[in-house]
Amino acid sequence: MGLGAGAVGFGGLAACAPSASDDDSNASSGSSSTPTSGGEAQDFSFASWSLSEEAPKPVIEGLVGAFGMDAGVSISPVTYPYNEYLNQLTLQIRGGQFSGAAQVDVAWLGALAALGKLTDLSTFADGRGYTDAALQAGQYDGTQYGLPWTIGAIGLVTNTELMQQAGVTTTPTTIEDFEAMLRELKGLGDGIVPYAASTKVAQLKDILIWMQTFGSPLIENGQVTIGDDASIDAVTWYKKLYDDGLIAPDVDRFDARALFSQGRAVMYDDAIVGKSAVVGESPDPDFASKLDPISRPVVQDGDDPRALFWGHAIVVVDGEGSGTAAEFAQWVTSDEPTTVDFFEKLGLPPTTQAALDSDAVTGDAFTAAFSERVTATATVNPFWQFPQYAQMESAVAEQVQAVLVGSSSPADAMAAAGEAVQALI
Repeated sequence: MGLGAGAVGFGGLAACAPSASDDDSNASSGSSSTPTSGGEAQDFSFASWSLSEEAPKPVIEGLVGAFGMDAGVSISPVTYPYNEYLNQLTLQIRGGQFSGAAQVDVAWLGALAALGKLTDLSTFADGRGYTDAALQAGQYDGTQYGLPWTIGAIGLVTNTELMQQAGVTTTPTTIEDFEAMLRELKGLGDGIVPYAASTKVAQLKDILIWMQTFGSPLIENGQVTIGDDASIDAVTWYKKLYDDGLIAPDVDRFDARALFSQGRAVMYDDAIVGKSAVVGESPDPDFASKLDPISRPVVQDGDDPRALFWGHAIVVVDGEGSGTAAEFAQWVTSDEPTTVDFFEKLGLPPTTQAALDSDAVTGDAFTAAFSERVTATATVNPFWQFPQYAQMESAVAEQVQAVLVGSSSPADAMAAAGEAVQALI
């Protein structure tokens, strides 16, 4: 199997990890049924951007080594940095140079499924105890192309110490109350940003979740709805926050993390995995204990708070060894001891109910709160069903920035954004 430029070698493979086909282990966990057979064990490749990253690399190497040793197969690693990964993996799949298992961002399922070479993993998902939300994140056009590995969402994270300093004692549930709270937080002064919302084009796709909060479906029956009253209302409101200094100019996710970790912002949007980044960057040794995720406010009491799924799945590309690769995907994503250990080492939430109910996960207050207040009502981005989703998000972001800097009105900008996105479908 050609590995291409991203090939790496595994070293120090684990020798005592759980078996990929250990029925007793699965039965004792109560979390999953007998693993589905992928047929005769065969060698396969495993592509993962995490193998390029310092923290997860040894953990994932251990998992791959354990499965390979137990199954008696060789697993060839393929890796590229995250920002290059999708393009490189797509080229390899399209050229017939890759088959096997691959880690994917759940936003990429549409782009990869369009290649027509992904395995339907429905039978491997049956009876494994995945949550409904996690399964949904691994589906494209009704087919289970991905087995969910870690699923969370992007939501609002607050600094409770700064909230208390500003006299905020209750979490707002409505947009009106949320804006009032931001104005109280502005009273902290000293240059503290109430809400480090994204305002750079690179991350202005975050506006999509606010459009949905205001009631825009974004896409309905194949028609782009951006340009409707709800999307205009959302951008008009965002512009007001910008003009009133409740959000700050020139902020992307990395800027927001830096502001938040230094105590210069009270809240920001991030995935659950962002906790380790902000805690690691903070000069405050007790910073982790001050983080508290909150539900996104709603327009009307009783509405479900909106949140955007974030997470990783494992897909299988048809070809030599794909059956064994599917067994690996099933084991690494749903075997309870394996997934709980993965959470303990990397802080990435598991995707089966049994693992979520484990003492390790429920004992982590931040993860438990994030799951209850943010992930519970998360949905996929409607753009993700299209291979051009990234261009669609950019088209919207450029128009929203035009509104923020005052070069376009919300109505004109959203009309232009809607037309641009529709043209990409």
